[in-house]
Amino acid sequence: MDIVLRNNLILITTGFETLNTDWMKKFLNHHSRGMLFLPKAVLVFRNETLREVREEFLYQLSEHHAKIHDFNHKFFLRSMLKFGTQPIKIELSKLEEPEIVQVNLYAYDKDTVLISLKSPNSWVLNYMRSQLEVYVERGTDASLVIDVSDMKAKSRLERALNKRHILHYEIQYTYDNHFMSKLYSDFANFSFGDLCKQETDDNIMFYTVLECPIGASQDALKRSYKKLTKVYHPDKIIHEVPHMVAHYTQKFQLLQEAYTALKVVS
Repeated sequence: MDIVLRNNLILITTGFETLNTDWMKKFLNHHSRGMLFLPKAVLVFRNETLREVREEFLYQLSEHHAKIHDFNHKFFLRSMLKFGTQPIKIELSKLEEPEIVQVNLYAYDKDTVLISLKSPNSWVLNYMRSQLEVYVERGTDASLVIDVSDMKAKSRLERALNKRHILHYEIQYTYDNHFMSKLYSDFANFSFGDLCKQETDDNIMFYTVLECPIGASQDALKRSYKKLTKVYHPDKIIHEVPHMVAHYTQKFQLLQEAYTALKVVS
């Protein structure tokens, strides 16, 4: 383990064994809403309401580090506490062989999705919570029930599921043949070609599709359109199962229709 105190963060480089210690997982579980998952690393932002949790973690971290390098940890702890307002980046010292984590998706209906892990995995679940916390209705150590009753929530879920690698874990999603049809049942009888024929009031839906506030500027619409079409371009998942490719194709078409309509009315 190595710890570097920088002006803008505390950088911890360690092995996965340390990442899975109880004191490390306890700290990260408290900060699930303030975590950013990076390639083979996790960035934890400061949360003023969790100051005591952070100080306890720094104490345990300093003690653990001192045992490895055989020095007095209290002196080092005082140095770390001076960086108490900075983010903490925890990085793997080497890239481990990917471990596959099976995650099943089940749609109760168009408003509710169950995310369940074949076996508990706090890292993958923390990633899900960090992305979907505001939409989580309830959960266990191996599952989350997500409220996806509006298009913004569905889009957030889709973006979360696009990420397949967390630290050294590779996530494999499974779902039944009815998952997409249930989740997007509102569009079952919807014709993309009819979008531009809707009344002006229906343009509200287009803003939702583009994840922009109603009345957003042309620049904001363009930025969001470009970002989302990169995410949902069918070529990105050409090797996925056919109905997933079809879904991305429809989503891509809907983005094009929405942007075309709002360019006219904005």
